Amino acid sequence: MAFEGLADRLQSVMNKIRGKGKVTEADVKEMMREVRLALLEADVNFKVVKDFVKRVSERAVGQEVLKSLTPGQQVIKVVKEELTALMGGEQSKIAVATRPPTVIMMVGLQGAGKTTTTGKLANLLRKKYNRKPLLVAADIYRPAAIKQLETLGKQLNLPVFSLGDKVSPIEIAKQAIAKAKEDHHDYVIIDTAGRLHIDEALMDELKQMKELTKPDEIFLVVDAMTGQDAVNVAQSFNEQLGLTGVILTKLDGDTRGGAALSIKAATNTPVKFVGMGEKMDALEPFHPERMASRILGMGDVLTLIEKAQAAVDEEKAKELEQKMRTMSFTFDDFLEQLGQVRKMGPLDEILKMLPGANKIKGLNNIQIDEKQIAHVEAIIRSMTKEEKANPEIINASRKKRIAKGSGTSVQEVNRLLKQFEEMKKMMKMMTTMTKGKKKGFKFPFM
Repeated sequence: MAFEGLADRLQSVMNKIRGKGKVTEADVKEMMREVRLALLEADVNFKVVKDFVKRVSERAVGQEVLKSLTPGQQVIKVVKEELTALMGGEQSKIAVATRPPTVIMMVGLQGAGKTTTTGKLANLLRKKYNRKPLLVAADIYRPAAIKQLETLGKQLNLPVFSLGDKVSPIEIAKQAIAKAKEDHHDYVIIDTAGRLHIDEALMDELKQMKELTKPDEIFLVVDAMTGQDAVNVAQSFNEQLGLTGVILTKLDGDTRGGAALSIKAATNTPVKFVGMGEKMDALEPFHPERMASRILGMGDVLTLIEKAQAAVDEEKAKELEQKMRTMSFTFDDFLEQLGQVRKMGPLDEILKMLPGANKIKGLNNIQIDEKQIAHVEAIIRSMTKEEKANPEIINASRKKRIAKGSGTSVQEVNRLLKQFEEMKKMMKMMTTMTKGKKKGFKFPFM
């Protein structure tokens, strides 16, 4: 995940001051020196770092902090609040035009992931906000971009407006908006041309398109892995076009995260969405407070809940709870639950969103082996219907057959059967503990 190095450094600094019964100005000064170094190493803009350290220092040495009963906790609270403010304070929501369609121009340099992000944004608008978007292929200089957007449209079952590469982008945008009005689309998302670098011809074309389409949003798509360069690109585009938001791609990669922390302060343009993976549903609204919590190791429960709500079928969850109460939970149910949890994203990333996860030794280095999960699924799928419902009938010869059918070993089959039995015992114990209470036992992620 992005910010991993920064998160480790800041959490280490915060832990030194967290439990202190008395905090002096010298303690704060020492802490801020380390915070400054951590931010600079994360490729945060120098001026942004200087201003951030100044604001935190001024607040942290105030009387209400130093004389409070828990000064260490108060200093951490100040750091979190200022980190949140640095990234924009609160979530900046996407515009909705008073008269549809809402027009969004997607701009950026080649290689930042603009076309893919255009598809991801349309997918998010449809799934999360129940909107009806129209994708527009207006990058005529790179024929592969038109083909790529059309392929994404088919994959996502979303309409793509294209007039090929012989019609001007301005005309394509004009006709696309007319088509969107005719077909009652809520959003028009225009994938504009990119360049390897910013030049006059590119900006002139984008200015003309802005003048014609009068977009409600102009989103700059920028690669978070380019660090400080991402901020420079954002400043250039903002000066000439007046951006309304930034979408950072590859924030899940091996990036220091400096761009996300610098862009709002350097350009006064909010980060609205972040790309957290290659899949078409791996685009998330950017929440500064949640990101600050994650950086400081406080978890991100709200995002975890949203992921669970999107992945878990409510009716099936109720049915599953009933099965747990009556102890009729089977391997089929386990397989279904595993599938729903996996929909939430990589399991190692899910674990890191839990509050206090930063205190679990070695969690940052944990790599959940997807092959191992695939083995579990293969073992269960190799069982007969009767075996899934009544695992106690699985004898030695059945174990050999299941192992052979799943491409695993008898030892792995034994291990899964033992784990399943232990899990059922735990469920029985927790169900007994909650008897007589209004709210019964809830399975994790339900």
